[in-house]
Amino acid sequence: MVKIITDTTSCLSKDIANKYNIPVIPQVIIFGEESYYEGSDIDTETFMQKLKSSHQLPKTAAPPPELFAKEFERLASNKEPILCIHPSSEVSGTVRSASVAAKDFPDLDIRVIDTRVIASPLGTIVELAALWASSGESADYIEQKIYDLSNRVKVYFLVRTLEYLAKGGRIGGAASLLGSVLQIKPILSIKDGKIDVYEKERTHKRAMAHLEDTILNQISFNGDAYLSVMHAGNVEEAEIFAQRLGEKIGQENIPITYVPPAIITHAGPGVLAAGFFITN
Repeated sequence: MVKIITDTTSCLSKDIANKYNIPVIPQVIIFGEESYYEGSDIDTETFMQKLKSSHQLPKTAAPPPELFAKEFERLASNKEPILCIHPSSEVSGTVRSASVAAKDFPDLDIRVIDTRVIASPLGTIVELAALWASSGESADYIEQKIYDLSNRVKVYFLVRTLEYLAKGGRIGGAASLLGSVLQIKPILSIKDGKIDVYEKERTHKRAMAHLEDTILNQISFNGDAYLSVMHAGNVEEAEIFAQRLGEKIGQENIPITYVPPAIITHAGPGVLAAGFFITN
């Protein structure tokens, strides 16, 4: 059976990871001279507390290759294909780390996949890949389905400030907004694997309304959109937003995900996002 590996930027729940025996490689969070493995050394709530009390912004690093090598070594005896499903190489070095580790296992069929996305849509892709693997589908089939899904992902998000994206070097096309004298509330997106500006509004309320309209105009109503809402500490806002969207598209219990520290480090506290898949 095809084996699936991912990392903590996928927002994959522990229940799903345990159900399909998916190794979730941790991102590295760095506060000053101290570094932590996301999810094991530091959880999101502890990270948020440290972020509020820290005098300087934390940094992140991709998982070191040895973490991948450890999993490859563990799976080597089975000689089964391994699909490593990770975030866009434009915003994370995770794909590079996995690829470096894979070179030490030339006899294994290891496929490192750059999905060009991040966060809960990545988690959806991972979960579906694991489902297909458990059903006995081939590595070629699953890999093609992953790329098909990746090409149909839409991710939109609102940030309270561009400071975190700018200082973390992940600001991408949103750099054009830096230094603006206007009070801009941008709606950002993931485009071609990079962060880009989708639209600009003058108030958070108007940005929220525009975000909702954007989602409703693009999303499929046939149940295959896998809509999810993400947040960084503003859980009440996320719940209200998910409920509003659910009522409009006729879907109950839209998944709400607390984005992990590696994403909060670059997007900042208070980020609100939505991810879904459009039809072909």
